[in-house]
Amino acid sequence: MKLKTHKALSKRIKITPTGKVLKRHSGQDHFNSRDSGKITRKKRRDTELSGAYTRAIKTLIPGT
Repeated sequence: MKLKTHKALSKRIKITPTGKVLKRHSGQDHFNSRDSGKITRKKRRDTELSGAYTRAIKTLIPGT
């Protein structure tokens, strides 16, 4: 039987050509004025997930 991709997860992450798994920071939509500048700048960048998460994610997204 063919393996299926977990679509909800595949929309939330990006897998780089080297195999790193990147995700966006949460809470970017509204209520940002109460955050400090440090947090606001941090939310602009994607963050890399740890190795344990990476292994779990790659099982849910076959063909990566």
